[in-house]
Amino acid sequence: MGVGQKIKMLRKSKGLTQSDLAKKLDVVSTAVSAWERDANKPMLDKLTIMADLFDVPISYFFDTEALPLNVIPVQPNFIKIPILGTIACGDPILAEENHDGYRYELADTLPKGNLFYLKAKGDSMEPTVPNGSYVLIREQPEVEYGEIAAVLVNGDTEMTLKRVKKQGDTILLMPDNPEHEPYIITEENPAHIIGKAVRYTQDL
Repeated sequence: MGVGQKIKMLRKSKGLTQSDLAKKLDVVSTAVSAWERDANKPMLDKLTIMADLFDVPISYFFDTEALPLNVIPVQPNFIKIPILGTIACGDPILAEENHDGYRYELADTLPKGNLFYLKAKGDSMEPTVPNGSYVLIREQPEVEYGEIAAVLVNGDTEMTLKRVKKQGDTILLMPDNPEHEPYIITEENPAHIIGKAVRYTQDL
């Protein structure tokens, strides 16, 4: 089942018209129509809103086999996990709307939960997360102090990978590279945590 079919099925399950869903997503109804026909793909920020609206994990939209968890058996003890695009480890960049292939992992080495990979770009998290590495993300709305998270910023239109810290009532997205400045979260400058960074891998 493709992304468009899933959006259509979820929309109808809530008794919504294409116009109703378009209003909730702040897009024109023709955009929803194009998504459902797989003539176009929604951006990640719109998928995030739909995941909340329909109470499904965001990884559901990228699970081609429609399994309850976003992992697909390929042979005994192995699964494949989707790569959802490139994440900024410097200045935030526009989030890619589609997955970009898969990575194969031993099932018993993975944490429980909905998982996906993001590719790091930039040096702001070095030496902890090298530029070009694949970062395994476990989908969750919050992380503990000092943990690294994948975060939507700039009106949920861009992604960045940063360490989450607090100073008083202020939440900071901190780079590990001291040459980069922290990203300060405020009411006027909100952010949305997608998930926790579990580990990274690199291709030689």
